[in-house]
Amino acid sequence: MPHIEQLSPHIANLIAAGEVVERPASVVKELLENAIDAGARNVTVELQNGGLTYLRVTDDGCGIAPDELPTAFLRHATSKLRTAADLAAIGTLGFRGEALAAIASVSHLDIFSRQTGAASGATLHLDGGKPLSVEPAGCPEGTSIIVRDLFYNTPARLKFMKQDRAEATAIAGLAAHIALSHPDISFRLIKDGREELHTPGDGKPLSAVYAALGRDFALALVEVHGRDGQLAVDGFVTKPLAGRGTRGMQTFFVNGRFIKSQLLTAAVEEAYANRLMKGKFPGCVLNVTLPADMVDVNAPPAKTVVKFLNEKQVFDLVYHAASDALDRDGAPEPQHTPPKPAAQAPKPQEFYRSMTAQEWRAQNEVKRPEPPKRDAPFIAVTSASSELGGRVSVSDFVRRTPAPPAERPEDGRILPKMVEAAFMPPRDEAAKPEAPTAPHAEAPAAPVFAAQTTLGTAPAEPEQTVIEPEPTAPWRIAGEVLDTYIVCEDAEKNVWLIDKHAAHERVNFDRFKANLEPIMSQELLTPVVAQFAAAEYTALVGQLALLREFGFACEEFGDGAILIRALPADIPAEDAAASLEDLAGRLVETHHADPESARDALLHTMACKAAIKGGWKSDERELRVLADKVQSGEIRFCPHGRPVAVKLTKYELEKMFKRA
Repeated sequence: MPHIEQLSPHIANLIAAGEVVERPASVVKELLENAIDAGARNVTVELQNGGLTYLRVTDDGCGIAPDELPTAFLRHATSKLRTAADLAAIGTLGFRGEALAAIASVSHLDIFSRQTGAASGATLHLDGGKPLSVEPAGCPEGTSIIVRDLFYNTPARLKFMKQDRAEATAIAGLAAHIALSHPDISFRLIKDGREELHTPGDGKPLSAVYAALGRDFALALVEVHGRDGQLAVDGFVTKPLAGRGTRGMQTFFVNGRFIKSQLLTAAVEEAYANRLMKGKFPGCVLNVTLPADMVDVNAPPAKTVVKFLNEKQVFDLVYHAASDALDRDGAPEPQHTPPKPAAQAPKPQEFYRSMTAQEWRAQNEVKRPEPPKRDAPFIAVTSASSELGGRVSVSDFVRRTPAPPAERPEDGRILPKMVEAAFMPPRDEAAKPEAPTAPHAEAPAAPVFAAQTTLGTAPAEPEQTVIEPEPTAPWRIAGEVLDTYIVCEDAEKNVWLIDKHAAHERVNFDRFKANLEPIMSQELLTPVVAQFAAAEYTALVGQLALLREFGFACEEFGDGAILIRALPADIPAEDAAASLEDLAGRLVETHHADPESARDALLHTMACKAAIKGGWKSDERELRVLADKVQSGEIRFCPHGRPVAVKLTKYELEKMFKRA
């Protein structure tokens, strides 16, 4: 057995760095938390090349004394804990004292710091965790830390870094989360010389949401407030109609610390029961406040998982607060009937404001003269024409009306003679049939037919199309239930229930997978802007070329948004954003590293969005095609692995009814 030896401090620091510093976003997280704990009101993050070559975090907090700068980079050196009892009630974001030591051990680091009220500051440079001498420096109040060449001495970690764009997006997402948790602090993010994020720091949570997550998300929010003794929850949840395809827009904080909690996720989604479409998820920004001794944040190094002392109380608080907020948002506003003002003459410019349409009609109603009574010849024509389907032409009216006076009457009516002169061609007066004299005599049929052919020839009869009878299949469709399931009976007396959406989804997926025909794309009249969480945005941006191959014309729009200009022709335009949300969720789940997995994820999304939906009315021919593919054995499972059909034998049915 090898001898047991203590590792050198340098190796120990590298191991600790591997646990604390996974990527540039981990560095930003630790430095931002230190800035917040130092009481900063303004924090700026600058990065280049995804933060791997250059990363700078500047704050205006309390600063560090010059003689304490070397101590700050020692392991387990912290100003936030003093005794073991402090671990039971942690009120700061950082507390272990490992962050600065871990970051310095895998980078070239410079720190500039000046305490509040001090005449000057100091600077310290470290290479691979080894400090040089502290030197005086002119700098503003607060602290500025510059990290260069991250992981330069750990190539094994460096080769696993993603593209610069992906690392920068992760930093942007992290900065947005921290900005949401502290709306009283102004955060700025500058990427490669361009400002990507700037929150006002005015203390208004909605202002931070607007700046960090976008206008559309902010406008779809409902404010949430809840109290239960020492526990409180505040923030926002999205309206039910603003549901998203993934949980990427669910953000939770506990005492200002960004966390990931299945408990809080379940509480929020339970509040949306019977309010949200299936397959959609709510978005939220919620901060749970409770005494420090009722929550344990001393979990993994990332400190994003916490444990609650009373989980049921926390669940009930979040659930009822979100549910009450949704109830208030959907409730009609109370109607307040103002006192009726005294009658006044309406001003000309306020006419439509002071008089209803009914009042205007009552005052301005014009009594029109009653139309003259029709004579018997016109009645006879109407009766005769009704037997031919009610068709009466102008010539019918003219031929059966007595000759009127030559001049126009005073009421301005157009007399039949004028109509005849305008529409009828000259004809022999001797050939004109006599008008019937009896009050209810029916007009002869021959003149009516002649009159109908006067204004134009009768349309030709359509050609007869011979429909070949469909071949008899060894099964029949007995019907459809719930507008979702096809009911079939096969030759062996088995009953089949077929999920038409799942079956059609599999048909689409196989067709796309085999690439039997080119993907037709449809240009959108108005491009759609879709907002995504950091991980989803990174996954989609990395697959823009693949999206173009399958009919999606997308481009980066900045701040976590993607602009959609075109879609595959099979996908409805209203599903543009939902399609990319679904695809982003699949890519994140598969880590979007394998190109084939990314391709299948895209095909799954396209097949699902283009398929017949459950609840839609379907044509019998559509149902027949799907049933044929299932009965022939061509389709057995949907692309997600769910069965598309369930078979019930005759024996099983009879057993249900106690006949067997």
